[in-house]
Amino acid sequence: MDTDRIVADLHAHTTISDGTMTAAELAATAADAGLDWVAVTDHDRIHPDLDAPVVEREGVRVVRGIELRVDAGFERLDLLGYAVEHTAALDAEIERLQADRQRRGAAILDAVEERLGVDLGVDPRPGLGRPHVARAIEESEAPYDYAGAFDALIGNDGPCYVARDVTELDRGVELLRDACAFVGLAHPFRYDDVAAALDVARDLDAVERFYPYGRPVDDARVERVAAEHDLLLTGGSDAHERTLAEAGLTADAFEPVRARLPAPTGRETGSSPIDEQG
Repeated sequence: MDTDRIVADLHAHTTISDGTMTAAELAATAADAGLDWVAVTDHDRIHPDLDAPVVEREGVRVVRGIELRVDAGFERLDLLGYAVEHTAALDAEIERLQADRQRRGAAILDAVEERLGVDLGVDPRPGLGRPHVARAIEESEAPYDYAGAFDALIGNDGPCYVARDVTELDRGVELLRDACAFVGLAHPFRYDDVAAALDVARDLDAVERFYPYGRPVDDARVERVAAEHDLLLTGGSDAHERTLAEAGLTADAFEPVRARLPAPTGRETGSSPIDEQG
């Protein structure tokens, strides 16, 4: 038995937020990558094609999750909720956030098209994010690739940036705790104030330990916080393209996380029209 094999990738995105795979494609890609479990954690959305907190697709157990951005006062953070159930309060907040995303997306598109004199051919819709705009810029006649679009135009300091509304931290934690099997902090070393972010994690259920930062980080620091506050250690590739298992959990690391997840229910199904439309 390969004890180093990654069996669970618990952070991935689909076309209903800013990923490039449908839910069906994500499950097939997870199977090809040798994963036993994968979590769909789209931004501020619960995937409509996953009809239970955990389902089985392509022989892979797919966890219905969510990545919710929250305002912690000192910075905006990302919370990961796993095995999410629909609640009236969370659904209402998601609807509010998606309406704001659509408004904000339209404003960014207008600003970019006016500045560059191009038609990006993108319609504002729920789930629209800056990665969609950056891909459209790259495919247009504008002289920017994906990274350049962020650097020169739509990054946080760019001339076409438009801020969006997010959920307050305490409210976000409350909503996810009521709806999810457990709630964790995503990628703690991506924040400007790592110490303050880890302080937030202390009051959650989990913290993301395994993540492809692309640079050295102090993983032992996360492990200390987790040990001191009895937090689960999660991990995943944060896949937006068609690559999974760049980071994740081995069987031993996944065991305590798996104990908190429900068994899969439902039947294997194909993608829905909603999924295919993104």
